[in-house]
Amino acid sequence: MSQQSLGLIETVGLVAAVEAADAAVKAANVELVGYESAKGGGMMTVKLQGEVGAMKAAVAAGEMAASRVNRVIATKVIARPGEGIDGLVGSVDTIGRPADPEPKAEAKPAEAPKPEPVPEKAPEKAAAPTAAKPATEAAPAKKTEEVKKTPARQPRKPATTAH
Repeated sequence: MSQQSLGLIETVGLVAAVEAADAAVKAANVELVGYESAKGGGMMTVKLQGEVGAMKAAVAAGEMAASRVNRVIATKVIARPGEGIDGLVGSVDTIGRPADPEPKAEAKPAEAPKPEPVPEKAPEKAAAPTAAKPATEAAPAKKTEEVKKTPARQPRKPATTAH
Protein backbone atom coordinates (compact mmCIF):
# COMPACT_ATOMS: atom_id res chain seq x y z
CA MET A 1 0.00 0.00 0.00
CA SER A 2 2.99 2.32 0.30
CA GLN A 3 2.69 3.31 -3.40
CA GLN A 4 -1.03 4.04 -3.14
CA SER A 5 -2.87 6.75 -1.28
CA LEU A 6 -5.27 5.96 1.53
CA GLY A 7 -8.80 7.34 1.84
CA LEU A 8 -10.96 7.17 4.96
CA ILE A 9 -14.62 8.10 5.33
CA GLU A 10 -16.08 7.87 8.83
CA THR A 11 -19.87 7.76 9.05
CA VAL A 12 -22.63 7.04 11.53
CA GLY A 13 -24.33 3.76 10.64
CA LEU A 14 -23.67 0.88 8.29
CA VAL A 15 -26.09 2.11 5.63
CA ALA A 16 -24.23 5.41 5.30
CA ALA A 17 -20.91 3.52 5.14
CA VAL A 18 -22.17 1.25 2.37
CA GLU A 19 -23.53 4.26 0.49
CA ALA A 20 -20.17 6.03 0.85
CA ALA A 21 -18.20 2.98 -0.31
CA ASP A 22 -20.50 2.42 -3.28
CA ALA A 23 -20.32 6.03 -4.44
CA ALA A 24 -16.55 6.19 -3.93
CA VAL A 25 -15.68 3.10 -5.98
CA LYS A 26 -18.09 4.15 -8.74
CA ALA A 27 -16.79 7.73 -8.88
CA ALA A 28 -13.10 6.95 -9.40
CA ASN A 29 -10.64 4.15 -9.95
CA VAL A 30 -10.09 3.23 -6.30
CA GLU A 31 -10.20 -0.07 -4.45
CA LEU A 32 -12.29 -0.75 -1.37
CA VAL A 33 -10.02 -2.15 1.34
CA GLY A 34 -12.92 -2.76 3.72
CA TYR A 35 -14.78 -1.13 6.55
CA GLU A 36 -14.37 -1.11 10.29
CA SER A 37 -16.94 -0.73 13.01
CA ALA A 38 -16.10 1.44 15.99
CA LYS A 39 -16.74 0.04 19.43
CA GLY A 40 -19.95 1.94 20.10
CA GLY A 41 -21.83 4.90 18.75
CA GLY A 42 -22.56 3.14 15.46
CA MET A 43 -19.57 4.72 13.74
CA MET A 44 -18.16 2.99 10.67
CA THR A 45 -14.96 3.77 8.79
CA VAL A 46 -14.72 3.01 5.08
CA LYS A 47 -11.15 2.35 3.91
CA LEU A 48 -10.10 2.92 0.29
CA GLN A 49 -6.82 2.85 -1.64
CA GLY A 50 -5.77 4.14 -5.04
CA GLU A 51 -3.99 6.99 -6.83
CA VAL A 52 -4.07 10.40 -5.12
CA GLY A 53 -6.18 12.26 -7.69
CA ALA A 54 -8.70 9.45 -7.93
CA MET A 55 -8.78 9.14 -4.15
CA LYS A 56 -9.67 12.81 -3.65
CA ALA A 57 -12.56 12.49 -6.10
CA ALA A 58 -13.71 9.20 -4.58
CA VAL A 59 -13.67 10.47 -0.99
CA ALA A 60 -15.58 13.62 -1.99
CA ALA A 61 -18.23 11.52 -3.78
CA GLY A 62 -18.44 9.10 -0.86
CA GLU A 63 -18.84 11.96 1.62
CA MET A 64 -21.68 13.51 -0.38
CA ALA A 65 -23.50 10.20 -0.75
CA ALA A 66 -23.16 9.25 2.92
CA SER A 67 -24.30 12.69 4.10
CA ARG A 68 -27.61 12.17 2.28
CA VAL A 69 -28.21 9.02 4.34
CA ASN A 70 -26.74 9.93 7.73
CA ARG A 71 -23.98 11.93 9.33
CA VAL A 72 -20.40 11.99 8.10
CA ILE A 73 -17.99 12.37 11.01
CA ALA A 74 -14.72 12.85 9.12
CA THR A 75 -12.91 12.22 5.85
CA LYS A 76 -9.20 12.00 5.15
CA VAL A 77 -6.93 11.38 2.17
CA ILE A 78 -3.34 10.42 2.97
CA ALA A 79 -1.30 10.82 -0.20
CA ARG A 80 1.67 8.65 0.75
CA PRO A 81 0.98 6.65 3.90
CA GLY A 82 4.01 5.53 5.88
CA GLU A 83 5.09 1.91 6.03
CA GLY A 84 3.65 1.40 9.54
CA ILE A 85 0.14 2.34 8.42
CA ASP A 86 -0.39 -0.96 6.58
CA GLY A 87 -0.93 -2.88 9.81
CA LEU A 88 -3.40 -0.30 11.09
CA VAL A 89 -5.46 -0.08 7.91
CA GLY A 90 -5.50 -3.81 7.21
CA SER A 91 -6.11 -4.79 10.84
CA VAL A 92 -8.08 -7.87 11.83
CA ASP A 93 -11.00 -5.58 12.68
CA THR A 94 -11.28 -4.50 9.04
CA ILE A 95 -14.23 -6.32 7.52
CA GLY A 96 -13.79 -7.25 3.88
CA ARG A 97 -10.01 -7.25 3.89
CA PRO A 98 -8.32 -10.10 2.09
CA ALA A 99 -7.66 -13.11 4.26
CA ASP A 100 -4.16 -13.55 5.58
CA PRO A 101 -2.24 -15.96 3.42
CA GLU A 102 -1.69 -19.29 5.08
CA PRO A 103 1.83 -19.73 6.39
CA LYS A 104 3.86 -21.64 3.87
CA ALA A 105 5.03 -25.03 4.99
CA GLU A 106 8.74 -25.60 4.85
CA ALA A 107 9.74 -27.09 1.57
CA LYS A 108 10.52 -30.76 2.00
CA PRO A 109 12.54 -32.69 -0.52
CA ALA A 110 10.29 -34.61 -2.83
CA GLU A 111 10.06 -38.26 -1.95
CA ALA A 112 10.12 -40.87 -4.65
CA PRO A 113 6.63 -42.25 -5.11
CA LYS A 114 6.22 -45.66 -3.52
CA PRO A 115 4.92 -48.38 -5.79
CA GLU A 116 1.42 -49.43 -4.89
CA PRO A 117 1.08 -53.03 -3.72
CA VAL A 118 -0.68 -55.21 -6.26
CA PRO A 119 -3.43 -57.30 -4.65
CA GLU A 120 -3.16 -61.02 -5.19
CA LYS A 121 -5.79 -62.55 -7.41
CA ALA A 122 -8.21 -64.90 -5.72
CA PRO A 123 -8.31 -68.38 -7.17
CA GLU A 124 -11.13 -68.77 -9.65
CA LYS A 125 -14.01 -70.92 -8.48
CA ALA A 126 -15.92 -73.17 -10.77
CA ALA A 127 -19.25 -71.65 -11.60
CA ALA A 128 -22.07 -73.47 -9.85
CA PRO A 129 -24.84 -74.62 -12.13
CA THR A 130 -27.94 -72.54 -11.66
CA ALA A 131 -31.41 -73.89 -12.00
CA ALA A 132 -33.53 -72.06 -14.49
CA LYS A 133 -36.27 -70.20 -12.70
CA PRO A 134 -39.73 -70.61 -14.10
CA ALA A 135 -41.18 -67.46 -15.54
CA THR A 136 -43.82 -65.99 -13.29
CA GLU A 137 -47.09 -65.08 -14.79
CA ALA A 138 -48.50 -61.68 -14.14
CA ALA A 139 -51.79 -61.57 -12.28
CA PRO A 140 -54.63 -60.20 -14.34
CA ALA A 141 -55.30 -56.55 -13.68
CA LYS A 142 -58.25 -55.82 -11.45
CA LYS A 143 -61.13 -53.96 -12.93
CA THR A 144 -61.17 -50.48 -11.49
CA GLU A 145 -64.30 -49.18 -9.94
CA GLU A 146 -66.03 -46.20 -11.37
CA VAL A 147 -65.30 -42.98 -9.60
CA LYS A 148 -68.24 -41.90 -7.55
CA LYS A 149 -69.10 -38.29 -7.97
CA THR A 150 -69.93 -36.27 -4.92
CA PRO A 151 -72.98 -34.08 -5.25
CA ALA A 152 -72.27 -30.36 -5.42
CA ARG A 153 -72.72 -28.40 -2.23
CA GLN A 154 -75.92 -26.50 -1.94
CA PRO A 155 -75.54 -22.80 -1.09
CA ARG A 156 -76.32 -21.97 2.48
CA LYS A 157 -79.51 -20.22 3.27
CA PRO A 158 -79.03 -16.89 5.00
CA ALA A 159 -79.59 -17.07 8.71
CA THR A 160 -82.63 -15.27 9.92
CA THR A 161 -82.24 -13.14 12.96
CA ALA A 162 -84.97 -12.01 15.23
CA HIS A 163 -85.40 -8.26 15.44
